[in-house]
Amino acid sequence: MVEKTHTAGWWPQVYEPLRNIGEKIANWFAPPSDAAATENFYEINMELPGVAADNIDISIEEGQLTVRGEKRTQHEEKGRTYYFSEREYGAFQRSFRLPADADAENVAADFQNGVLTVRVPKTGPRPHKAKKIEIRTG
Repeated sequence: MVEKTHTAGWWPQVYEPLRNIGEKIANWFAPPSDAAATENFYEINMELPGVAADNIDISIEEGQLTVRGEKRTQHEEKGRTYYFSEREYGAFQRSFRLPADADAENVAADFQNGVLTVRVPKTGPRPHKAKKIEIRTG
């Protein structure tokens, strides 16, 4: 008789401490944000606590607004032993596809109390022209 070795019993114990690491990394690389629209503009708000405004870069390319940055650590503490640290540091990036009526030339950004607010004006309603499409035959 061949005895089966069952590894499923030990795997959850090894895996459990590591289970949420991927989610935590993904959450930092994609900071919490919201997007809304008014009659005149689109607004994106992004939470970036502990990030200096100098470490944030906003760009628009091919209809996509991208926010990049880095939360840097700067602690040199002698004689202090850390037992745990829940503070996160590192680079992040978040991209947003802009609607067709977004005015990419007049984007404004403000950064206050750890919240980045990006406002993208709307170009206004575009006239809808009816166009007849001819059907070729033969």
